[in-house]
Amino acid sequence: MDNNKKILYFGGQKSGKSLLAEKKACELSQHKKPFYIATYDNSFGDEEMIKRVHKHQNQRLDKFITLEETKELSKVIKEDESYLIDCISMWILNRLDDNEDILLEELEKISKIKANIVFVLNDVNSGVIPMDKISRKYIDLSGVIGQKLASFCDEVYEVKLGLPQRLK
Repeated sequence: MDNNKKILYFGGQKSGKSLLAEKKACELSQHKKPFYIATYDNSFGDEEMIKRVHKHQNQRLDKFITLEETKELSKVIKEDESYLIDCISMWILNRLDDNEDILLEELEKISKIKANIVFVLNDVNSGVIPMDKISRKYIDLSGVIGQKLASFCDEVYEVKLGLPQRLK
């Protein structure tokens, strides 16, 4: 098993990226159960997001070992295992108060871990520049983080309508 494959799936909301990423993580793990790193922070009290989380949980059933980590991803990733991080967009939201360099350093650490890692990222950079400062920061960070992920991932897929288009 190649224990150092990094793959990125990015696309809009409900594009099908998570389902494709789940399949890829299972393929990479071969006969071992992969880890699913859930990044959603439930402290927001958002009922609609909780429904989305439950849908993802039902979708993956018992194919994964779930780890909940909202901020320090590198601390839960061990060598010679396979992981799906769903999703980096929530991780960015959870760390919005952190400096961009800190987030990039965390990704740099993750890139060096000898493990199979499949990343999921929402494409939020195709619209207009938001009027408010916090939304602009989130969009900007999403773009910078996406570029960083694409730079070290072995494969990068843009997903639209459930169809992956390989970019790298």
